[in-house]
Amino acid sequence: MSEKIKHSGIIDSLGRNLIRVRIGQSAACAGCKVSAHCNASETKDKIVEVYSEVADSYRVGESVTVSEGNRTGLKAALFAYAIPVLLMVAVLVVVVAVTGSESAAALSAILCLVPYYSVLFLFRNRISHQIKFDIEKIYN
Repeated sequence: MSEKIKHSGIIDSLGRNLIRVRIGQSAACAGCKVSAHCNASETKDKIVEVYSEVADSYRVGESVTVSEGNRTGLKAALFAYAIPVLLMVAVLVVVVAVTGSESAAALSAILCLVPYYSVLFLFRNRISHQIKFDIEKIYN
């Protein structure tokens, strides 16, 4: 499957090897298969950071298309949904087996997300380099 998810946007700002693109919700989001799980479809405007070695060839205000493949979406879903659910289930089972208390198990399962998302936050720069977006100029 080489299907890509694409969003049109306008370059908001440029940095060294970094392009920040403001994308808006479009009518195409309604028909997209992953719109229920896509953060871009939930808000009016979203800033997407695209790392590119040719960032200096773009200009602020330029129209571009930002795309990502299924692999990137799966990786993001893994970090955001799959790993936390598996972690919660594991903690729930272990705490019930050790203490026999369902209340303690439920509270522990919820609280185990605090260190998980804290670690994600601390490693956000490393993770952002693994989740790659492609950028293309729109020629009118």
